[in-house]
Amino acid sequence: MNLGIRFFISWILTALVMFTLFYYWHGVILNDFKRLNFPLTVFIVFASITYLILGAGMYFLFESSLLKYFHNFFVRGLITGVIGGISLFMIVTVINISLTKDLNPTHLLIDCSWQIAEQTIGAIILVLLKVFIRDKVPVED
Repeated sequence: MNLGIRFFISWILTALVMFTLFYYWHGVILNDFKRLNFPLTVFIVFASITYLILGAGMYFLFESSLLKYFHNFFVRGLITGVIGGISLFMIVTVINISLTKDLNPTHLLIDCSWQIAEQTIGAIILVLLKVFIRDKVPVED
């Protein structure tokens, strides 16, 4: 598998955008970080690694044969974002990583909607970079 510059730039920028949205939502808007039971630095490092893994996973999902059926890049990106958002929401909910004590249906719906929006924005960044960045194709002599 040839992973070119397109992969690395798309992966890092997608992860960075999603992490920034995550940080803004939980750290600024909801101010959830004050409820952490461990150092903020540890949380940020683990969250960064999680978003790097998520960004790579979304890139490979976007490129998968499962989604190659959708020829329109933007539709494929939207599907990738929705799958990424729902998947992350389910994992976080099942292993009970939440920054709030009250997990009522309204909170779960808002959290799921936010995860889908966050990952869909990340997927759109991935699509835009995929469209505008070209890998050099080796010339055979």
